[in-house]
Amino acid sequence: MAPVRCLLPLLPALALALGPAAGELWRPLALGEAEELAEELWDAEGLPGDLPELEPECRRLLAAFAEGSAALTGCLGRRARPVRLCQDCHRHYRRLLAQYGSIARAVGNSSESHNCAKSILTSDRLQIVVTLSEFFNETWETANCANCLKNSSEGLSNSTVEFLDLFNKSLTCFEHNLQGQAIDLSPNNYTEVCKNCNETYKMLNDLYNNLQRMNRQGGESEHSAHLCIDVEDAMNITRKLWSRTFNCSVPCSDTVPVIAVSSFILFLPIVFYLSSFLHSKQKKRILILPKRIQSNASLVNIQEKYS
Repeated sequence: MAPVRCLLPLLPALALALGPAAGELWRPLALGEAEELAEELWDAEGLPGDLPELEPECRRLLAAFAEGSAALTGCLGRRARPVRLCQDCHRHYRRLLAQYGSIARAVGNSSESHNCAKSILTSDRLQIVVTLSEFFNETWETANCANCLKNSSEGLSNSTVEFLDLFNKSLTCFEHNLQGQAIDLSPNNYTEVCKNCNETYKMLNDLYNNLQRMNRQGGESEHSAHLCIDVEDAMNITRKLWSRTFNCSVPCSDTVPVIAVSSFILFLPIVFYLSSFLHSKQKKRILILPKRIQSNASLVNIQEKYS
């Protein structure tokens, strides 16, 4: 294979010189033997110093990162709808962070070898490993998965577990009561669902509002106004089923204060115009009184003059 390896750089020039006939000879070689020749070139001794091959340890780290990226990508794609990214993919993401950290810290065994971080992360303009890592980090941050997980990201937080448990109970209640109404002549009549699942749905809705309130009070990041995407998507699904599909409504506990405030605001114009009317009548009376006194005084003077 050594003579062939020596003639390899000359093959394109020979193809140009011989014309189409050489193209027919070059095509089988390119399809069949190019990969074998390339492998032999990379494995041959005496490779030029400006084309260093990755050390075995660096190659292992790169392969591990590639496998971790593929696993995380597959998990994100499979859990896209309904959204289950944070609860099902956090182990893949944590593993990928560790693999990227190993690349950033690793150094080849040989003193003459290149740093693995430099060789893998910054040796070319594309920097595909860095780009992939930034993509996964940005996706994870935008999804606010940290709000669903414990501080160490080893599992779901207690509040998230409680919410998902109530969410599953709500869906089970919906399904159970829908099966009970299967013989109903009116398919749009979901009174049993609204009546029997009202308490579970109210508990789920209240818990979601409390989680949202606590998150807004304690968050400082630009995404702090949102809970993690799994919780938000689960609540959106439940609310759409409850309000649009089942046409149910939950009586608000603050109905009385709202009605009282609304009534007060509604009667404010009436009170204003009534007070304005009474005030103007009082002014008219004050202006008329001096005229009456003056007329009585003049009448007395007339009587004294003619007496």
